[in-house]
Amino acid sequence: MIHVIVLRFSAMGDVLMTVPVIDSFARQHPDVRITVASRPWAKPIFSLLPKNVYFVDVDLKDRYAGYSGLNKLGRRLLALQPTHIADLHDVLRTKWLRLRFSVAGLKVAHIKKDRRARKAFLKAKEKQIQKSGFEKYADVFHRLGFKDFKVDFKSLFPEGGAEMATALPVFDVSKRPERNWVGIAPFAAHRGKIYPLPLMEEVVSKLSAESDIRIFLFGAGAQERATLEEWAAKYPHVESMVGQLNDVGEELALISHCRVMLTMDSGNMHLASLAAVPVVSIWGATHPYGGFFGYGQNMADALQDTELTCRPCSLYGNKECQFGDYRCLTAIKPDRIVEKVKSKLFL
Repeated sequence: MIHVIVLRFSAMGDVLMTVPVIDSFARQHPDVRITVASRPWAKPIFSLLPKNVYFVDVDLKDRYAGYSGLNKLGRRLLALQPTHIADLHDVLRTKWLRLRFSVAGLKVAHIKKDRRARKAFLKAKEKQIQKSGFEKYADVFHRLGFKDFKVDFKSLFPEGGAEMATALPVFDVSKRPERNWVGIAPFAAHRGKIYPLPLMEEVVSKLSAESDIRIFLFGAGAQERATLEEWAAKYPHVESMVGQLNDVGEELALISHCRVMLTMDSGNMHLASLAAVPVVSIWGATHPYGGFFGYGQNMADALQDTELTCRPCSLYGNKECQFGDYRCLTAIKPDRIVEKVKSKLFL
C-alpha cells in the first residue's frame, strides 16, 4: 500500500494552505494512505478531510524538542511504514528527517521555495502574480510520481456551512436568520500586516450600526482579548469569540456560517477560505501577488494602496516601516473597508 507522510510544522497560515492540496490529493487517490505530521492545534482541521487522511501531532517544544526529539519523531514516523515523504516545509528539521527517510529507501520530495524569484518580486516595479503556495505544494506530489494530480478543492463543508453545534451558544438557529453574520479578525503575526486598531474600531463601529449585521471578533491572547471584549461591550451586535471556542475546528465551524470575513494577510484569511467564505483582506507591507493569497478568493476583495512604491517591503510583513508610520495601512480608509464588506452582503 502506498503511504505518503506529509511534513509541515510552521505557522498557522502555512499549514492551512496545505489543506486544499491534501484534500484534493486524498479524494483523487482514495487507495493511498496520507499521514499529516504537523502542530497539535491543526488536528481538528485535518479530521475534516477524507477518511484516508490521518494526523500525527508534532509538539516541537516538548516531546520532539531538540536533536534527540527530532530523532524520536523520525523513529515514530518510520514505524508507520511510509513509502513516500512529502516535505512541504524544507527547513533544518525536515531536511534532517528527509535524510533519514532517504537512507531508509523511501521516495522523498520537498517544496522549492525559489528565494531568488521572491527577491526579484520585491524589487520589481511592476508586480506579477507569483506561483502560489498551493501550486508549490502540489508540485511536491508531482515530483513524488503522482503526475495526474491537480488541486480541485471547493470547501470542507457542504453549502450552508458546518452542522450547527449545540455546544456553541453562538450557533443559535433562532438568531441566525435575523442578521448577516460578519467575522472580523483584526490581528496578524507582524505589525506590518495589522490595520491600525483605532481605524479598525471605526470599521467595527460603522458596521455594527447596521441593524441587520451581527459581528464576531476573532483573536487570541490576553492583549487581543482585552481589545476585542472592549469593542464588544461598546458596540451593538458585536461579540468577541476569544476564549469562547475550544479549538480551531470550532472557529472554522462558526466562520463557515459567516457571509463574509474581514481579515489581514493572516491565518484567518486561509481559515475562511477552507469554508469557501468570501474574504475582504487588508494588505499593507505585504502584497496579494506574493504567493500567499487565500485559496479561491477574489483579488478584487484585497484592499491595498497600489500607489506606494515602498510596498511590499517584505513577503511576510516582518520588517520595520522605513518611515515609521506604516502609511501602507493608514492610507486605506475605514469607509473603503466598510463599503467593501457591505457589498459582499448585498446591503
